[in-house]
Amino acid sequence: MRRKKTPDKSPASAVTTALVMRLYVVNSAPNSLLAIANLAAICKEFLKDNFKLEIVDVLDQPLRALADGILVTPSLTKLSPSPAANIVGNLSDKSGVMRALGISE
Repeated sequence: MRRKKTPDKSPASAVTTALVMRLYVVNSAPNSLLAIANLAAICKEFLKDNFKLEIVDVLDQPLRALADGILVTPSLTKLSPSPAANIVGNLSDKSGVMRALGISE
């Protein structure tokens, strides 16, 4: 009796873990809009479709933001993969944001 060979897994078929983030903003505040635009540019350039982003408006959900420990906006929280990270500000420091998120150029 012969055994079937299992095909080798190529790097192209390797499963990569999606980056899961949550961005806390205040409605249409200038720094919040800038943070959204800066994060969108980073995601488009480096993550393609390999991320999940939830945007939370703290004016609409103040208790949730407080429960999550958010006192300043805009704030970005990297939820997974580990280690978790928090970034406060308009995310204009591209290299700092990428380093905190674990993204290599």
